[in-house]
Amino acid sequence: MDDWIDYYDSTHTIYASRLHRNLHFQVIARDIIGYISPPDAVVLDYACGEALSAAQVADACGELILAEPAPGVRGRLIARFAPNPKIRVRSLDDLRNMKEKSVDLAVMNSVAQYMTPDELDSALAAIRRLLKPGGQLILGDILRPEVGMGRDVLALLRFALTHGFLKDALIGLVSTALSDYRQLRSRVGLQRYGETEMIAKLAAAGFTASRAHLNIGHNPWRMTFVARHALATPVSVNNR
Repeated sequence: MDDWIDYYDSTHTIYASRLHRNLHFQVIARDIIGYISPPDAVVLDYACGEALSAAQVADACGELILAEPAPGVRGRLIARFAPNPKIRVRSLDDLRNMKEKSVDLAVMNSVAQYMTPDELDSALAAIRRLLKPGGQLILGDILRPEVGMGRDVLALLRFALTHGFLKDALIGLVSTALSDYRQLRSRVGLQRYGETEMIAKLAAAGFTASRAHLNIGHNPWRMTFVARHALATPVSVNNR
C-alpha cells in the first residue's frame, strides 16, 4: 500500500476537475450518512483521503474520526477541520491507542484495492477491535475480478454527463492514461475480490457480512459489503 499512499500524498491528477473532485466526495458523504444510526454515533472513516465533505458526515453523527495514512493529506485534514469540534484526525497507527469497542460505524471505502490481502486482514482486525458489539463495518467500492477498467470509464462518463463535466472527464481520461497513476496501476496492480471471496475473507476476520444492494459512490459495477461482529457459536454440552 505504500506506493499508493505516496501517490495520493503527491500532487496527482486523478480528478478531471474541481467539480468532479467535489461531487465525488459529496456523493460518498451522502452514502455514508445513510448508514449512520443513532445520531450520536461514533463514526470511523478508515483511510479517508481528502474527505472534503466530512463536515456533512459530522453533522449526522456524534463524533467523526478521520484516519489517514498519508502525512500530507493528514496535515490538510487537520487544517481544514480544526474548527469542527466533532471531527478528529488520526493516523492509522493512532487507532491502536483508541479504546476497544468505542466505534459504532466504521467505513473503509475505495481502500481495499490498494492493499495486499495481508494488509487488508490487518486493517479488518484493527477495525473489529474498535467496533462495538452492535456496530457495523461498511466496506465499499470493492473491485470485482470480472469487471475491467472499461466499466470504470463508463461509470465516470455517466457521472460526468449527469453533472455537467463530460468534456473535462474526457480530457482527464487522456491525462490519466499518460500519468503516473496508469504506470503505477500497471506496475503494482489493484486487488479484486468476488462477492463470495470477500464474504469469506470477512468471516475469517470475525465478521458476518452481506453485499449491499448499492455501492458507495458513483460506480454501480463495484461492490459494498455490510459487516458485523460474528456471533459466537454456542458450545454444546454433553450431559451423558
